[in-house]
Amino acid sequence: MFDIGFSEIVVIAVVALIVLGPERLPKAARTLGHLFGRLQRYVNEVKSDISREMELEELRKVQQEVKSAARDLEQSVSTAARDLEGGVRDVEQQLHAAGGAPAAASTPASEPAPPTGPAPVDPPVGEPARQPSLPGFDRI
Repeated sequence: MFDIGFSEIVVIAVVALIVLGPERLPKAARTLGHLFGRLQRYVNEVKSDISREMELEELRKVQQEVKSAARDLEQSVSTAARDLEGGVRDVEQQLHAAGGAPAAASTPASEPAPPTGPAPVDPPVGEPARQPSLPGFDRI
């Protein structure tokens, strides 16, 4: 902490012995030792506090990095899900346009199956045959 050599300490001790005297010198040395110990403890506490603050700051940075990585992952997953959903819709539309989609495949499991009606009747002679309409396909 301080750059004090052995010869300087000897000079300080001789001056203290002359100024304080042999009766008060041990008490003064003890008091200086206690003060120096307190000073060292205080310096060590400050160092440890600074070290903890630096570690906390590093942890905050890591936390921010993890949060941003989680946000990026969530965005990429949602984008992939939207792309997949759009692809499924395109395939459904192509199947609907082609008219080859079975009714059971296009209705979700939560909806009831479409009712079956009476069997189609042959058209009278001279009229063109009419295609039966499927529920949900009349929008095409």
